[in-house]
Amino acid sequence: MVFRGPPAPEGPLFVRIVTAAVAALTLAATALPAASAASAAPQDPPSATDGVWRMDGHGTLLVLGGGALREYQTTAVSCMEGDSARQTGPGTYTTPDGTALTVRTTPDRAHARLAADRSAGHRRLTRTRALPAACTRPPATDPRADFDVLWQTFEENYPFFAQKGVDWHAVRDRYRPQVHRNTTRAGLFDIFSRMLRPLHDAHVAVRDGDRVFAGVRPGTEPPGKELDARVKEFILARDLKDATGLQDLAAGRITYAGLRGDLGYLRISGFGGYAGADAPYTAERAELDRALDTVLTPGRTRHLKGLINDLRVNGGGSDALGLRIAARLTDTPCTAYAKRVRDDPADPTRHTRPEPVPVVPAAATRYTGPVAVLTGGSTVSAGETFTQALLDRPGRTVRIGRPTQGVFSDVMTRYLADGMLFVLPNEEYPTRTGRTFDGTGIPPRLSEPVFTEEEFAHDRDSAFDRAVSVLAPRSPSSG
Repeated sequence: MVFRGPPAPEGPLFVRIVTAAVAALTLAATALPAASAASAAPQDPPSATDGVWRMDGHGTLLVLGGGALREYQTTAVSCMEGDSARQTGPGTYTTPDGTALTVRTTPDRAHARLAADRSAGHRRLTRTRALPAACTRPPATDPRADFDVLWQTFEENYPFFAQKGVDWHAVRDRYRPQVHRNTTRAGLFDIFSRMLRPLHDAHVAVRDGDRVFAGVRPGTEPPGKELDARVKEFILARDLKDATGLQDLAAGRITYAGLRGDLGYLRISGFGGYAGADAPYTAERAELDRALDTVLTPGRTRHLKGLINDLRVNGGGSDALGLRIAARLTDTPCTAYAKRVRDDPADPTRHTRPEPVPVVPAAATRYTGPVAVLTGGSTVSAGETFTQALLDRPGRTVRIGRPTQGVFSDVMTRYLADGMLFVLPNEEYPTRTGRTFDGTGIPPRLSEPVFTEEEFAHDRDSAFDRAVSVLAPRSPSSG
């Protein structure tokens, strides 16, 4: 489906993105009976949510009824049965990994909103009469049909072709003739990789078994396991060698230490993976709350003069967990960002009405003093939406380092008849002034190198040192 979930603790960027998309809402189809046209018929007695629903802007139909939610992934040329969830109550569904879905209808039952507990925002649903006939037939398995489904899915949903300088129709004209009935899976995978590489989009990827294609913005490095380990070792040896109260929390994804001058250092390497592999969102949220309660004690927040929030190697995950941290850094409600979805298959400039996503101060100990946010090209996805949630944070907040990766959208997970999987974004996250940062990333206010080979070689961490100098209280003689 289309909700981004928590990252896997290990592996390359794509594995985290796809594991997120698939683990969050990739639902075991074998756990439920196969859907059919009869699934559209209301049960007896009917639920307010039973029926067939079209999701605005996502090329998706949902069939609710018979104790299940079933997804159909549609384009102008295809319909593929997707994921499923088991009903657990009126308008509530649970995926095999424990993600809770909620569907709430309008009074006239003509529209509804779908929410997932690990994601920010909602999906708008409109009731429709029945599944298209194409959804009741087995999908074509010809490699040319797979090509057409992938190309058409991007054609109808991807918002950024103009921004990326890619003529998608020219891409079809170039590569479609290379696909024929006897094209192998390996050959088709290679064609897809060449087609998508010029997008340089870290939320675009293809997987065929162990083969994975994924891209990043030129000049940046994906936040993989090796980079994370190298950076963490460097920070511990250099930046935190004289720190006090060093703690690893939330399965090592969160690190806190006290610095001289009553400063604090909080490193977050991802927004998920806190409670172990395949943990449900409720367990992730509880583990995050325990970590934040450990870090943001009443005594510490009273004396803290500044907090360095280090996101320079952050693989993303759950936007909702990022908002939960932002809620511990303010006493005043503010808007994190809005979400809008490409909503016209023929026009990439048309979107749904933006839905504001709020930051609501938490009913727990909060820190509201100065914050320095460290970012770089390996700050990805939910790491970026968390950074964006702090843009309008009341209080002194400064961004230091390099621009973030430039990918914000939840990812759409799409299946092909031969078993391949691909993902793509279809959303934008505008600020209150309408600005978006897709492709370019969120820029720092103070630019400093971030984990370059020169920095490592000369034992320098310019962004960290700049943050300390910015946050350190000035002596009376310094003016």
